[in-house]
Amino acid sequence: MAKSKADTPLMKQYHAIKAKHPEALLLFRVGDFYETFGSDAVLASKILGITLTKRSNGAAADVELAGFPHHALDTYLPKLVRAGQRVAVCDQLEDPKATKRIVKRGVTELVTPGVTYNDQVLDQGKNNYVAAWLPGGATTGVAFLDISTGEFHVAEGHSAYAEQLVQAMEPAEILIPRLHRTAFNNQFLSSFYHFVLEDWVFEAAFATDLLLQQFKVKNLKGFGIDGFSEGVGAAGAILHYLKETQHDRLAHITGISRIDSERQVWMDRFTLRNLELLGSSNEGGITLYDVMNRTVTSGGARCLQKWMRFPLVQLSPIKERQEWVQAFLNNPQASEQTQGILEQMADLERLASKISAGRINPRELDRLRDSLERIPELTEVLHLLGMEEPLLQKKMLAPCTEAVAILRTELAEEPPVALHKGGVIAPGASAELDEYRTLATSSEELLEGLRADGAEASGISSLKLGFNNVFGYYLEVTHAHRDKVPESWVRKQTLVNAERYITPELKVLEQKILDARDSIQSLELQLYTNLVQRLQRYISIFQQNARIIAEIDVLHGFAALAKEAHYVRPQWVEEPVLRIVGGRHPVIEKLLPPEKPYVANDVTLDSKQQIWMITGPNMSGKSALLRQTALIALMAQMGSCVPATHVEMGIIDKVFVRVGASDNLSQGESTFMVEMNETASILNNLSERSLILLDEIGRGTSTYDGISIAWSIAEYLHEYRTRPKTLFATHYHELNEMESAFERIANYNVSVMEHAGSIVFVRKLERGGSAHSFGIHVAQMAGMPNAVVRRAEKMLESLESQRGEAPSPSVSGGVMDDVQLSFFQLDDPSLTQIRDEISGLDIDHLTPVEALLKLHEIKKIIGG
Repeated sequence: MAKSKADTPLMKQYHAIKAKHPEALLLFRVGDFYETFGSDAVLASKILGITLTKRSNGAAADVELAGFPHHALDTYLPKLVRAGQRVAVCDQLEDPKATKRIVKRGVTELVTPGVTYNDQVLDQGKNNYVAAWLPGGATTGVAFLDISTGEFHVAEGHSAYAEQLVQAMEPAEILIPRLHRTAFNNQFLSSFYHFVLEDWVFEAAFATDLLLQQFKVKNLKGFGIDGFSEGVGAAGAILHYLKETQHDRLAHITGISRIDSERQVWMDRFTLRNLELLGSSNEGGITLYDVMNRTVTSGGARCLQKWMRFPLVQLSPIKERQEWVQAFLNNPQASEQTQGILEQMADLERLASKISAGRINPRELDRLRDSLERIPELTEVLHLLGMEEPLLQKKMLAPCTEAVAILRTELAEEPPVALHKGGVIAPGASAELDEYRTLATSSEELLEGLRADGAEASGISSLKLGFNNVFGYYLEVTHAHRDKVPESWVRKQTLVNAERYITPELKVLEQKILDARDSIQSLELQLYTNLVQRLQRYISIFQQNARIIAEIDVLHGFAALAKEAHYVRPQWVEEPVLRIVGGRHPVIEKLLPPEKPYVANDVTLDSKQQIWMITGPNMSGKSALLRQTALIALMAQMGSCVPATHVEMGIIDKVFVRVGASDNLSQGESTFMVEMNETASILNNLSERSLILLDEIGRGTSTYDGISIAWSIAEYLHEYRTRPKTLFATHYHELNEMESAFERIANYNVSVMEHAGSIVFVRKLERGGSAHSFGIHVAQMAGMPNAVVRRAEKMLESLESQRGEAPSPSVSGGVMDDVQLSFFQLDDPSLTQIRDEISGLDIDHLTPVEALLKLHEIKKIIGG
């Protein structure tokens, strides 16, 4: 909207403020309304469903207008932010009655998807992070801040690690440097809302100064991030951004924690997606979080999500969590009492942040007071659990006696939500306020007393008291008693039958009564502001209590889940093994009807059986078995009990799950390319304690290509120096030949039964490989036309008769010495050429992309 010389003064002021925030939708306070103009009005009317009109703009053309009452801000603002809008709230900075010129206005808050305190925008059970992303040479820095809780995290590592953290934390907004905007878009596409800042904002020196000022320290060594150039740059950019968006009350941000890859299980973004820990790719799908969440507080829900994103790899804290879970299981009565107290707890973490920002309303302070008063009761119940003293001390809550006393003395018993409604400050907290309240509430009695005194002194028994807008309160005397009026009374009006008078005493009382309500409101505002400021000294204590309460809530929830679903406590060993007896998939088990129990299975991965080659038809349960193995391991390292009858395991440091794939057409990648990228990421990040779960590797290309790739990957995992534990599900029955040649590969199959020409899924894992895929049977079950099924059966019979015995890879060589397949021995020049092509490859130094190119060349040889 172009500025015109003929703009009205109001519109000139609007244009000046809008120019400072061109990227934001500006809510411009005009009287009792927030107005939007021009293109902002058009956009706001569509998002909010409000009427779009026009406003006369002086001699200039009319301008579009859309607005809503100022008291409806909490209703409309969240809708704009949830629609992905940055919203600048422009308020009147002075009383319109106190000035004859245009009212001074300014932006008091810039609300963005990642920076807000508004409860209607926030998901109470989920963190709302604003992140910053800064790629460097060999490392990339990322930082995450939830302004609504004060949590501040930073990390630094290779690009894939930074990407994995961003995917796991799911920030509502990401800040990126202008120089790297294209790189960000290429890496993340349009997955996240982002905002571009100037490159200098991310400079390490500038960022370090901001962090030192915020935390009031001389260096960052105490936070473990000294020397984190990119990570510090990202963290500083967030602090700068908060100040730029008018969020400068940050006393609740008292520190920053380092996300250390060595302290939690590594899961790449593919694994996070495939396991559906917190989100499902299917609309309305049930996630592991949905199953595990038994929390009753908002802080507990957020804590559980953090534990799920970052399962522990250090045994000591895992065992501490297990001890708490066991204590709740052993003490049902204390457990029930704990839940009853937790259900009454407010979100202390977010209330503390609101106190810091001065954005807490009286009703929220009342909830804070009630929660703090329950802390001694919760402490007493926790002592009944019989925990060892060192473990109990780690969950010791601060009683907050002083803060409770302040709130009990100064805050009203049942304050309203809105401060301007009055009744916020407790009686007795302020003598001046009590006097004003007495005047306001007892005005009729005081006026009646003054009238009675006047009637007695003057002898006018019929003396009346009245009020009008012209001269306020007055005494009315009939003409019959006019001679009795004292000289000090001042006549103000003569009527047909009476005269009206005022007195000095009446005017003094009138002024007190008229001023009382305004005085009450201003004084209550002052007293309330002082109360909130006094509470700010306890913010760190509130935050510490909030963290402990959230953890107790999660641990209590683990116990409730274990009792309800019959989970068991995992046992820990030093060796890198995984032994699961009677394992179940926690999500699928939850979804099954009561009359259909889940078919449990055993899994043992150790030094003797490092790789399980699992065959079986589609729908038989191979993918579920893979996922449940990973989920059981991750739940164990969260400190939870697990769905099994017995689990014995060593710590797992990395989990890789490659289950299913989809085209990434936006980047020109086919299903097969995506599959190869994901698998390459796994093979390049192996460790001795890795758990790898591969499903149908190689199915995205031709059969012989797929067999070749699957064989070579399995052999590579077997021969690799760290010997990672692996479950390898496949339809390539030829891979069953590997068991006889590789000592740590074992064949298993998910059994089915054939009955009357159809199959029944038993879903039980058995020793040995499967000789059939039953693909045609599955197609028939899916409702494929009979003609198609019969034709497929004839084609299969013909192909099998032509092929003879199923081709199986030769095991004479190793993946490090070039893999040869037995079908190369066939008398075919093309196959001989393929053999020569592969024989000349240096597989040790072959990149995934080079491997793909070579496969395309081979396909051309056979006319593919």
